[in-house]
Amino acid sequence: MILGVTAMLSACGGGNDRPTTGSFFNRQEVPLETFAAEQIFERGEFELEQGNPTEAAFYFSEIERLYPYSDWARRALVMQAFAHHRDKDYPNSRSAAQRFIDFYPDDDDAAYAQYLLALSYYDQIDEVGRDQGLTFQALQSLREVIERYPDSEYAKSAILKFDLAFDHLAGKEMEIGRYYLRRDNFTAAINRFRVVVEDFQTTSHTPEALHRLVESYLSLGLTDEAQTAGAILGYNYQSTEWYEDSFKLLTGRGLKPRVRGDGWLAQVYRQTVQGRWL
Repeated sequence: MILGVTAMLSACGGGNDRPTTGSFFNRQEVPLETFAAEQIFERGEFELEQGNPTEAAFYFSEIERLYPYSDWARRALVMQAFAHHRDKDYPNSRSAAQRFIDFYPDDDDAAYAQYLLALSYYDQIDEVGRDQGLTFQALQSLREVIERYPDSEYAKSAILKFDLAFDHLAGKEMEIGRYYLRRDNFTAAINRFRVVVEDFQTTSHTPEALHRLVESYLSLGLTDEAQTAGAILGYNYQSTEWYEDSFKLLTGRGLKPRVRGDGWLAQVYRQTVQGRWL
């Protein structure tokens, strides 16, 4: 990676007639056109070190403008994405990262650019209660890192963030399901908990989803489905509090966790026993 930031700027004008860099470098006083690409790049690094990502992004973007298609422009483009991300300017970070991927798909820094693009979505994932469109976009971008650059240093981090974002989506479904359950809209609640069980079964929310299904189905008098949900819960999560609560609910009505009927939960149970689920 090219993200090493210089501790101080040194004079690097050499034998040419361009101004040297240093603490007196002031873009309001001296036109940037009079500086070499390397000098502007160093100033961008300096601004990053000083905690000025907005200024840093400006200098890196100027290299792209003044020295297009140069090696410095290539390096500055990914640094521009990095500076914008540090500034929490996610749209511009995403734009710069995407340009790098488009222009330099085979470059060593393409994996990092893709990772920055994914982070521009991931770092905006807010509390569970908000719209989860950004979470879906983060998942898609993180998957790109994992699949296109599996041997890169960013793949492992992308996998971890992918799992967390996936869990976040399941949490959204659970929140909506609980909302319906509190208002005795049991059918709507079941639909949300079913999504978790079928589509997000590897997340941390699955045990609670199964317990809420027991609650919902019992409330509707659908004892076969409630018992089957309890059986799945007992098979996979017997040591959890959710199974204990479901067991009490079922036995309190003279029922027990066991497979009943041939509904969607019975199919899930058979897949579980046969090792094709979870």
